[in-house]
Amino acid sequence: MRIQETPNSSELVTYAPFTLFPTPVPKAVFLQALAVQTHYNTLVDKISQDTDFLEEALSSTIAVDDFTARLFKLHQQILKEGRSQSIVLGLNRSDYMLDQRDDGSSSLKQIEINTFAASFGGLSSRTPDVHRHVLKVAGRLEESQNILDNNPAAGLARAVAKAWELYGSESDGQEVAVVYFRNGYMPQNYISEQTWDARLLMERSLAVKCPDISTHLAGTKKVQQVLTRPGVLEKFFPDQPQVVEQIRATFAGLYTLDMGPEGDKTVTMALEEPDRYVLKPQREGGGNNIYGSEICQVLQGVKGSTERMAYILMDKIHPAPVQNYLLRRDAPLQLNNCLSELGVFGTYVRQGKDMVMNECVGHLLRTKSSEHSDGGVAAGVAVLDNPLLI
Repeated sequence: MRIQETPNSSELVTYAPFTLFPTPVPKAVFLQALAVQTHYNTLVDKISQDTDFLEEALSSTIAVDDFTARLFKLHQQILKEGRSQSIVLGLNRSDYMLDQRDDGSSSLKQIEINTFAASFGGLSSRTPDVHRHVLKVAGRLEESQNILDNNPAAGLARAVAKAWELYGSESDGQEVAVVYFRNGYMPQNYISEQTWDARLLMERSLAVKCPDISTHLAGTKKVQQVLTRPGVLEKFFPDQPQVVEQIRATFAGLYTLDMGPEGDKTVTMALEEPDRYVLKPQREGGGNNIYGSEICQVLQGVKGSTERMAYILMDKIHPAPVQNYLLRRDAPLQLNNCLSELGVFGTYVRQGKDMVMNECVGHLLRTKSSEHSDGGVAAGVAVLDNPLLI
Protein backbone atom coordinates (compact mmCIF):
# COMPACT_ATOMS: atom_id res chain seq x y z
CA MET A 1 0.00 0.00 0.00
CA ARG A 2 1.07 3.63 -0.47
CA ILE A 3 2.77 5.43 2.39
CA GLN A 4 1.43 8.46 4.28
CA GLU A 5 4.31 10.69 3.23
CA THR A 6 3.48 10.26 -0.49
CA PRO A 7 -0.18 9.22 -0.65
CA ASN A 8 -0.55 10.15 -4.33
CA SER A 9 2.47 8.24 -5.58
CA SER A 10 2.87 4.52 -6.26
CA GLU A 11 6.67 4.75 -6.52
CA LEU A 12 7.05 4.25 -2.77
CA VAL A 13 4.93 1.50 -1.23
CA THR A 14 5.07 -0.70 1.85
CA TYR A 15 3.37 -3.81 3.16
CA ALA A 16 -0.09 -3.45 4.65
CA PRO A 17 0.19 -3.53 8.47
CA PHE A 18 -1.06 -6.69 10.15
CA THR A 19 -1.15 -8.57 13.44
CA LEU A 20 1.44 -11.26 14.00
CA PHE A 21 -1.23 -13.71 15.15
CA PRO A 22 -4.97 -14.02 14.44
CA THR A 23 -7.35 -12.78 17.13
CA PRO A 24 -9.75 -15.14 18.95
CA VAL A 25 -13.40 -14.34 18.15
CA PRO A 26 -16.41 -16.23 19.56
CA LYS A 27 -17.83 -18.40 16.79
CA ALA A 28 -21.47 -17.72 17.69
CA VAL A 29 -21.02 -13.94 17.50
CA PHE A 30 -19.11 -14.18 14.22
CA LEU A 31 -21.84 -16.31 12.63
CA GLN A 32 -24.46 -13.87 13.94
CA ALA A 33 -22.73 -11.04 12.07
CA LEU A 34 -22.67 -13.04 8.85
CA ALA A 35 -26.30 -14.13 9.18
CA VAL A 36 -27.72 -10.62 9.59
CA GLN A 37 -25.83 -9.06 6.67
CA THR A 38 -28.36 -9.84 3.92
CA HIS A 39 -31.05 -8.27 6.12
CA TYR A 40 -28.92 -5.13 6.43
CA ASN A 41 -28.52 -5.12 2.63
CA THR A 42 -32.30 -5.23 2.29
CA LEU A 43 -32.75 -2.52 4.92
CA VAL A 44 -30.35 -0.11 3.21
CA ASP A 45 -32.07 -0.70 -0.11
CA LYS A 46 -35.54 -0.13 1.37
CA ILE A 47 -34.40 3.09 3.06
CA SER A 48 -32.91 4.39 -0.19
CA GLN A 49 -36.31 4.00 -1.88
CA ASP A 50 -38.30 5.68 0.91
CA THR A 51 -38.12 9.38 0.08
CA ASP A 52 -40.40 10.46 2.92
CA PHE A 53 -38.41 8.53 5.51
CA LEU A 54 -35.08 10.00 4.36
CA GLU A 55 -36.50 13.52 4.41
CA GLU A 56 -37.97 13.12 7.89
CA ALA A 57 -34.92 11.34 9.33
CA LEU A 58 -32.46 13.92 7.99
CA SER A 59 -34.59 17.05 8.47
CA SER A 60 -32.75 18.23 11.58
CA THR A 61 -29.33 17.34 10.21
CA ILE A 62 -29.70 19.19 6.92
CA ALA A 63 -30.78 22.29 8.86
CA VAL A 64 -27.32 22.58 10.44
CA ASP A 65 -24.89 20.44 8.41
CA ASP A 66 -24.02 22.09 5.10
CA PHE A 67 -22.48 18.98 3.53
CA THR A 68 -25.44 16.70 4.27
CA ALA A 69 -27.78 19.48 3.13
CA ARG A 70 -25.96 19.74 -0.20
CA LEU A 71 -26.16 15.97 -0.70
CA PHE A 72 -29.86 16.01 0.11
CA LYS A 73 -30.45 18.88 -2.33
CA LEU A 74 -28.79 16.78 -5.03
CA HIS A 75 -31.00 13.84 -4.05
CA GLN A 76 -34.12 16.01 -4.39
CA GLN A 77 -33.01 17.26 -7.79
CA ILE A 78 -32.59 13.71 -9.09
CA LEU A 79 -36.03 12.76 -7.76
CA LYS A 80 -37.59 15.80 -9.44
CA GLU A 81 -35.98 14.99 -12.77
CA GLY A 82 -36.75 11.28 -12.46
CA ARG A 83 -34.30 8.47 -11.77
CA SER A 84 -32.42 7.60 -14.94
CA GLN A 85 -31.51 4.03 -13.99
CA SER A 86 -33.60 1.24 -12.44
CA ILE A 87 -30.57 -0.93 -11.63
CA VAL A 88 -29.18 -0.42 -8.12
CA LEU A 89 -25.81 -1.80 -6.98
CA GLY A 90 -24.91 -1.93 -3.30
CA LEU A 91 -21.49 -2.83 -1.89
CA ASN A 92 -21.78 -2.42 1.87
CA ARG A 93 -19.78 -3.20 4.98
CA SER A 94 -21.34 -3.38 8.41
CA ASP A 95 -18.83 -2.82 11.23
CA TYR A 96 -19.15 -4.22 14.75
CA MET A 97 -17.35 -4.48 18.05
CA LEU A 98 -17.90 -7.14 20.68
CA ASP A 99 -19.24 -5.62 23.87
CA GLN A 100 -18.18 -7.58 26.95
CA ARG A 101 -21.07 -8.37 29.28
CA ASP A 102 -20.77 -8.62 33.06
CA ASP A 103 -20.71 -12.44 32.82
CA GLY A 104 -17.72 -12.33 30.44
CA SER A 105 -19.67 -13.23 27.30
CA SER A 106 -19.65 -11.04 24.19
CA SER A 107 -22.49 -9.18 22.50
CA LEU A 108 -22.33 -8.04 18.86
CA LYS A 109 -22.89 -4.28 18.55
CA GLN A 110 -22.91 -2.36 15.30
CA ILE A 111 -20.62 0.66 15.03
CA GLU A 112 -21.83 1.77 11.61
CA ILE A 113 -22.81 0.57 8.17
CA ASN A 114 -20.74 1.80 5.26
CA THR A 115 -22.67 2.25 2.02
CA PHE A 116 -19.93 4.28 0.32
CA ALA A 117 -16.39 3.10 -0.58
CA ALA A 118 -16.39 0.17 1.86
CA SER A 119 -12.70 -0.69 1.70
CA PHE A 120 -10.30 -3.60 2.34
CA GLY A 121 -12.20 -6.22 0.36
CA GLY A 122 -8.98 -6.91 -1.52
CA LEU A 123 -6.39 -6.88 1.26
CA SER A 124 -8.59 -8.94 3.59
CA SER A 125 -8.56 -11.64 0.91
CA ARG A 126 -4.78 -11.90 1.33
CA THR A 127 -4.36 -12.06 5.09
CA PRO A 128 -5.58 -15.66 5.74
CA ASP A 129 -2.51 -17.14 4.02
CA VAL A 130 -0.22 -14.82 5.99
CA HIS A 131 -1.56 -16.05 9.33
CA ARG A 132 -1.59 -19.68 8.21
CA HIS A 133 2.11 -19.36 7.42
CA VAL A 134 2.96 -17.59 10.70
CA LEU A 135 1.11 -20.20 12.77
CA LYS A 136 2.85 -23.06 10.97
CA VAL A 137 6.25 -21.47 11.61
CA ALA A 138 5.25 -21.00 15.27
CA GLY A 139 4.41 -24.71 15.52
CA ARG A 140 0.67 -24.07 15.90
CA LEU A 141 -0.40 -26.32 13.03
CA GLU A 142 -3.92 -27.06 14.28
CA GLU A 143 -4.70 -23.36 14.64
CA SER A 144 -3.31 -22.67 11.16
CA GLN A 145 -5.84 -25.11 9.74
CA ASN A 146 -8.67 -23.22 11.46
CA ILE A 147 -8.01 -19.91 9.68
CA LEU A 148 -11.08 -19.22 7.56
CA ASP A 149 -10.97 -18.76 3.81
CA ASN A 150 -12.04 -15.22 2.98
CA ASN A 151 -12.39 -13.57 -0.40
CA PRO A 152 -14.63 -10.48 -0.26
CA ALA A 153 -13.02 -9.15 -3.44
CA ALA A 154 -14.52 -11.97 -5.49
CA GLY A 155 -18.01 -11.32 -4.12
CA LEU A 156 -17.74 -7.57 -4.65
CA ALA A 157 -16.56 -8.13 -8.22
CA ARG A 158 -19.40 -10.58 -8.84
CA ALA A 159 -21.96 -7.92 -7.90
CA VAL A 160 -20.33 -5.29 -10.12
CA ALA A 161 -20.30 -7.80 -12.99
CA LYS A 162 -23.99 -8.56 -12.45
CA ALA A 163 -24.85 -4.85 -12.58
CA TRP A 164 -22.83 -4.50 -15.79
CA GLU A 165 -24.56 -7.54 -17.27
CA LEU A 166 -28.02 -6.14 -16.48
CA TYR A 167 -27.03 -2.79 -17.97
CA GLY A 168 -26.76 -4.70 -21.24
CA SER A 169 -24.36 -2.60 -23.28
CA GLU A 170 -21.44 -4.07 -25.18
CA SER A 171 -18.01 -2.81 -24.18
CA ASP A 172 -17.14 -0.37 -26.96
CA GLY A 173 -14.71 1.86 -25.12
CA GLN A 174 -17.18 4.73 -24.89
CA GLU A 175 -20.26 4.16 -22.75
CA VAL A 176 -19.83 3.85 -18.96
CA ALA A 177 -22.04 1.14 -17.47
CA VAL A 178 -21.02 1.28 -13.79
CA VAL A 179 -19.67 4.17 -11.71
CA TYR A 180 -17.93 3.20 -8.45
CA PHE A 181 -17.30 6.07 -6.06
CA ARG A 182 -13.98 5.66 -4.27
CA ASN A 183 -14.23 9.25 -3.01
CA GLY A 184 -17.07 11.66 -2.46
CA TYR A 185 -18.07 10.94 1.13
CA MET A 186 -16.16 13.85 2.72
CA PRO A 187 -16.64 17.61 2.24
CA GLN A 188 -13.00 17.99 1.19
CA ASN A 189 -13.70 15.74 -1.81
CA TYR A 190 -15.84 18.56 -3.25
CA ILE A 191 -13.30 21.32 -3.74
CA SER A 192 -15.36 23.43 -6.15
CA GLU A 193 -18.74 23.82 -7.82
CA GLN A 194 -17.25 21.90 -10.74
CA THR A 195 -16.83 18.90 -8.45
CA TRP A 196 -20.49 19.06 -7.43
CA ASP A 197 -21.44 19.39 -11.10
CA ALA A 198 -19.49 16.21 -11.84
CA ARG A 199 -21.39 14.33 -9.12
CA LEU A 200 -24.69 15.61 -10.52
CA LEU A 201 -23.65 14.58 -14.04
CA MET A 202 -22.96 11.03 -12.86
CA GLU A 203 -26.19 10.84 -10.88
CA ARG A 204 -28.14 11.96 -13.95
CA SER A 205 -26.41 9.47 -16.22
CA LEU A 206 -27.70 6.05 -17.25
CA ALA A 207 -24.73 4.40 -15.53
CA VAL A 208 -25.34 2.24 -12.47
CA LYS A 209 -24.02 4.22 -9.49
CA CYS A 210 -22.35 2.58 -6.49
CA PRO A 211 -23.68 4.14 -4.41
CA ASP A 212 -26.39 6.31 -5.91
CA ILE A 213 -27.19 9.46 -3.95
CA SER A 214 -30.14 7.97 -2.04
CA THR A 215 -28.04 4.99 -0.90
CA HIS A 216 -25.31 7.43 0.12
CA LEU A 217 -27.80 9.22 2.39
CA ALA A 218 -29.14 5.91 3.74
CA GLY A 219 -25.72 5.26 5.28
CA THR A 220 -25.55 8.45 7.35
CA LYS A 221 -25.12 8.44 11.12
CA LYS A 222 -28.45 10.18 11.66
CA VAL A 223 -30.33 7.48 9.76
CA GLN A 224 -28.54 4.87 11.88
CA GLN A 225 -29.78 6.61 15.04
CA VAL A 226 -33.36 6.98 13.79
CA LEU A 227 -33.51 3.26 12.98
CA THR A 228 -33.18 2.44 16.69
CA ARG A 229 -36.47 4.17 17.50
CA PRO A 230 -39.40 1.87 18.39
CA GLY A 231 -41.44 0.85 15.38
CA VAL A 232 -39.03 2.05 12.68
CA LEU A 233 -37.63 -1.37 11.72
CA GLU A 234 -41.16 -2.76 11.72
CA LYS A 235 -42.03 -0.19 9.05
CA PHE A 236 -39.45 -1.69 6.72
CA PHE A 237 -40.07 -5.33 7.67
CA PRO A 238 -43.81 -5.68 8.32
CA ASP A 239 -44.82 -9.20 9.35
CA GLN A 240 -41.13 -10.21 9.68
CA PRO A 241 -40.55 -10.11 13.44
CA GLN A 242 -37.57 -12.48 13.27
CA VAL A 243 -35.74 -10.19 10.85
CA VAL A 244 -36.50 -7.18 13.05
CA GLU A 245 -35.21 -9.08 16.08
CA GLN A 246 -31.99 -10.11 14.30
CA ILE A 247 -31.20 -6.55 13.26
CA ARG A 248 -32.25 -4.91 16.53
CA ALA A 249 -30.06 -7.33 18.52
CA THR A 250 -27.01 -5.69 16.94
CA PHE A 251 -27.97 -2.10 17.84
CA ALA A 252 -25.94 -0.19 20.39
CA GLY A 253 -27.65 2.61 22.31
CA LEU A 254 -28.04 5.62 20.01
CA TYR A 255 -29.48 8.96 21.10
CA THR A 256 -30.74 12.07 19.33
CA LEU A 257 -29.39 15.56 19.93
CA ASP A 258 -32.31 17.27 18.21
CA MET A 259 -33.76 20.32 19.95
CA GLY A 260 -36.39 19.41 22.54
CA PRO A 261 -36.72 17.40 25.77
CA GLU A 262 -35.30 14.19 24.30
CA GLY A 263 -32.21 15.94 22.98
CA ASP A 264 -31.82 17.86 26.25
CA LYS A 265 -31.83 14.56 28.12
CA THR A 266 -29.10 13.24 25.82
CA VAL A 267 -26.94 16.31 26.49
CA THR A 268 -27.34 15.85 30.26
CA MET A 269 -26.44 12.15 30.05
CA ALA A 270 -23.31 12.87 28.05
CA LEU A 271 -22.12 15.71 30.28
CA GLU A 272 -22.64 13.68 33.46
CA GLU A 273 -20.82 10.54 32.24
CA PRO A 274 -18.84 11.35 29.08
CA ASP A 275 -16.72 8.19 29.32
CA ARG A 276 -19.82 6.09 28.69
CA TYR A 277 -20.45 7.56 25.25
CA VAL A 278 -19.08 8.49 21.84
CA LEU A 279 -20.13 11.73 20.13
CA LYS A 280 -20.42 11.25 16.37
CA PRO A 281 -20.62 13.96 13.69
CA GLN A 282 -22.18 13.29 10.27
CA ARG A 283 -18.84 12.41 8.71
CA GLU A 284 -17.34 9.27 7.21
CA GLY A 285 -13.77 8.13 6.73
CA GLY A 286 -12.64 7.53 10.31
CA GLY A 287 -10.98 9.74 12.89
CA ASN A 288 -13.99 12.03 13.38
CA ASN A 289 -15.48 10.71 16.62
CA ILE A 290 -15.22 12.55 19.94
CA TYR A 291 -14.46 10.88 23.28
CA GLY A 292 -14.15 11.56 27.00
CA SER A 293 -13.56 15.11 28.17
CA GLU A 294 -13.70 16.38 24.59
CA ILE A 295 -17.40 15.45 24.54
CA CYS A 296 -17.96 17.92 27.39
CA GLN A 297 -15.99 20.63 25.59
CA VAL A 298 -18.04 20.25 22.41
CA LEU A 299 -21.44 19.92 24.08
CA GLN A 300 -20.87 22.82 26.47
CA GLY A 301 -20.37 24.97 23.40
CA VAL A 302 -23.42 23.80 21.45
CA LYS A 303 -25.88 22.45 24.05
CA GLY A 304 -28.25 25.41 23.72
CA SER A 305 -27.79 25.76 19.98
CA THR A 306 -29.15 23.95 16.93
CA GLU A 307 -25.51 23.13 16.11
CA ARG A 308 -25.84 20.11 18.39
CA MET A 309 -28.18 18.52 15.81
CA ALA A 310 -25.14 17.85 13.62
CA TYR A 311 -24.18 15.05 16.05
CA ILE A 312 -25.59 11.85 17.49
CA LEU A 313 -24.58 10.16 20.75
CA MET A 314 -23.76 6.46 20.99
CA ASP A 315 -23.05 4.11 23.87
CA LYS A 316 -19.34 3.34 24.07
CA ILE A 317 -18.63 -0.32 23.36
CA HIS A 318 -16.32 -2.12 25.79
CA PRO A 319 -14.63 -5.10 24.12
CA ALA A 320 -12.32 -7.39 26.06
CA PRO A 321 -8.69 -6.55 25.19
CA VAL A 322 -6.52 -9.29 23.65
CA GLN A 323 -2.73 -9.30 23.55
CA ASN A 324 -1.05 -9.32 20.14
CA TYR A 325 1.86 -7.92 18.14
CA LEU A 326 1.17 -5.20 15.54
CA LEU A 327 3.49 -5.23 12.52
CA ARG A 328 3.89 -1.78 10.99
CA ARG A 329 6.57 -0.09 8.91
CA ASP A 330 9.13 1.70 11.10
CA ALA A 331 7.38 0.67 14.33
CA PRO A 332 8.96 -1.47 17.08
CA LEU A 333 7.53 -4.95 17.49
CA GLN A 334 6.06 -5.16 20.97
CA LEU A 335 3.22 -6.88 22.77
CA ASN A 336 0.10 -4.68 22.94
CA ASN A 337 -3.29 -4.81 24.57
CA CYS A 338 -5.51 -4.75 21.50
CA LEU A 339 -9.12 -4.13 20.51
CA SER A 340 -10.68 -5.45 17.31
CA GLU A 341 -13.47 -4.40 14.97
CA LEU A 342 -15.27 -6.91 12.77
CA GLY A 343 -16.60 -5.88 9.38
CA VAL A 344 -18.94 -7.93 7.19
CA PHE A 345 -19.22 -7.28 3.46
CA GLY A 346 -22.59 -7.44 1.74
CA THR A 347 -23.62 -7.01 -1.87
CA TYR A 348 -26.95 -6.58 -3.58
CA VAL A 349 -28.23 -5.82 -7.05
CA ARG A 350 -31.81 -4.74 -7.67
CA GLN A 351 -33.46 -4.18 -11.03
CA GLY A 352 -36.70 -2.27 -10.67
CA LYS A 353 -38.58 -4.07 -7.91
CA ASP A 354 -36.71 -7.36 -8.33
CA MET A 355 -33.81 -8.16 -5.99
CA VAL A 356 -31.49 -10.02 -8.35
CA MET A 357 -28.64 -10.60 -5.89
CA ASN A 358 -28.35 -10.29 -2.10
CA GLU A 359 -25.28 -11.87 -0.52
CA CYS A 360 -22.87 -11.82 2.39
CA VAL A 361 -19.49 -12.08 0.67
CA GLY A 362 -16.83 -12.03 3.38
CA HIS A 363 -15.41 -10.36 6.44
CA LEU A 364 -12.70 -8.02 7.68
CA LEU A 365 -11.01 -7.85 11.06
CA ARG A 366 -9.04 -4.75 12.04
CA THR A 367 -7.13 -4.49 15.29
CA LYS A 368 -5.51 -1.56 17.09
CA SER A 369 -3.78 -0.88 20.37
CA SER A 370 -6.25 -0.18 23.18
CA GLU A 371 -4.53 3.18 23.78
CA HIS A 372 -6.17 4.54 20.61
CA SER A 373 -9.83 5.59 20.66
CA ASP A 374 -10.32 6.13 16.94
CA GLY A 375 -8.62 5.73 13.58
CA GLY A 376 -8.30 3.05 10.92
CA VAL A 377 -5.63 1.31 8.87
CA ALA A 378 -5.12 4.22 6.47
CA ALA A 379 -4.61 6.55 9.45
CA GLY A 380 -1.79 4.34 10.71
CA VAL A 381 -3.67 3.24 13.84
CA ALA A 382 -5.34 -0.10 13.06
CA VAL A 383 -3.85 -3.12 11.28
CA LEU A 384 -5.32 -6.05 9.35
CA ASP A 385 -6.17 -9.21 11.24
CA ASN A 386 -8.03 -12.51 10.96
CA PRO A 387 -10.58 -14.09 13.31
CA LEU A 388 -9.65 -17.38 14.95
CA LEU A 389 -13.03 -18.79 15.91
CA ILE A 390 -13.37 -20.16 19.42
